[in-house]
Amino acid sequence: MDRNFARALSLVLKHEGGWSDHPADPGGATMKGVTLANFRRYVKPNATKDDLRKITNEQGGPVYRRFYWDAVHGAELPDGVDYAVFDFAVNSEPGRAVKYLQGVVGVAEDGRIGPATLAAVRAKPHAAVIHDLCGRRMAFLRGLKTSGTFGKGWSSRVAGVRSEALKMAAPNTGEGTTSKPSIPKPFEPVSSSPVTTPAEPAKGLAYFLQLISKSIAALFSRKEH
Repeated sequence: MDRNFARALSLVLKHEGGWSDHPADPGGATMKGVTLANFRRYVKPNATKDDLRKITNEQGGPVYRRFYWDAVHGAELPDGVDYAVFDFAVNSEPGRAVKYLQGVVGVAEDGRIGPATLAAVRAKPHAAVIHDLCGRRMAFLRGLKTSGTFGKGWSSRVAGVRSEALKMAAPNTGEGTTSKPSIPKPFEPVSSSPVTTPAEPAKGLAYFLQLISKSIAALFSRKEH
């Protein structure tokens, strides 16, 4: 069930952008986040850099799905967590993204998602997993030798991933939202305790009735005399 693949891919592509062939980038020539090596592996075995430059979304989609989304079992991860892990995988390879996820949820960091990893991820608050994963990812990126060149862009990217991932998680879990205090309906008693009538008004009424009775009695008494 790939309910979030299209949405996650559109978000990834916003960060990946277009053509890149920076000499400091170990990934080499890249277009829309697809490296030349993966383009040759999944789309066109004899592809050149010019072929990669012309890659279409239809060609790139299967690469993202098979090499990244399926590699991290995106379809089986909770909403929001799937996107956070997927983007991490695209940026830093699937094996590393999975190991960091496993470190977050406290299972063996073998780089392969299985039943134990999935159970541990699902058992932990999804917002907490997203926050912790993005924090560890950023710490890893800051430690790279190329952080001086790409650090600002990476920081912006991870911040964006964190924000969008939390939005994806919130509708189904209520996480990342602030609960509002309940407001009593008009004329609805706030307390559930029984409402008692104060004693003083009853005493006051009796007092005035007594005064009226005494006044009437005094009036009749004067007439008789």
